[in-house]
Amino acid sequence: MNCVIVDDEPLAREGLADFVEDVDFLQLAGMCENPVQLINFLQANTVDLIFLDIQMPKMSGMDFLKITKNPPMVILTTAYPNYAVEGFQLNVLDYLLKPITFDRFFMAVNKARDYQRFLQFSSGQQQAPAVPQADYFFIKCGGKYEKLFLDEVLYIESMQNYINIFTTKSKYTTQTNLKSLEQYFDKGAFMRVHKSYMVALRKIEKLEGNEIFIQTHRIPLSRNYRDEVIATINSKLLDRRG
Repeated sequence: MNCVIVDDEPLAREGLADFVEDVDFLQLAGMCENPVQLINFLQANTVDLIFLDIQMPKMSGMDFLKITKNPPMVILTTAYPNYAVEGFQLNVLDYLLKPITFDRFFMAVNKARDYQRFLQFSSGQQQAPAVPQADYFFIKCGGKYEKLFLDEVLYIESMQNYINIFTTKSKYTTQTNLKSLEQYFDKGAFMRVHKSYMVALRKIEKLEGNEIFIQTHRIPLSRNYRDEVIATINSKLLDRRG
């Protein structure tokens, strides 16, 4: 990922640059002393991730976020904790308090990498990798980024350009479609059972008639997917004599 560091303090820029150099999937595209320089930099360069300080001359980091439409992913780097809520309301990916430790930095950039992969899979820009998938993913939900674990997902419901993800903890809504999301999940663990529903196979508790039961949820099973679902369930039968 191409990243840019924006901070008016030279030592802060150098410290983050050293961290970036130690992460193999990050490439430092440039450094800016303030958001005004950043705006010019973004016009001439492709950037995936911005490390953005808040208190800077000419324009603050928060002002930059308020006036910029569809900026790259942003991780705020600041000595001021009181901007966290406003930052997440402006869709920043993470909030790092100075002095920043490398382990906290590494956690934040891994979150950025995971979210970038999810966006690429959702838009069809990349095929799912051949390496084993991570056991979690991120979605943009209600102005913030939520981390969801695959083994907690019960089922997914499509609502035109939105989807509802039902987990063991809660329901999450994000703007994408089921077809885009489907390629992100392991086909051996998740199955489409209806044009608008995909379920976690391990979470199915009962199949009766044209309905699938998962905990207290009843998910419709359409005629187009019924044979495949039944075949999958039959493959797990303990006694097949009947």
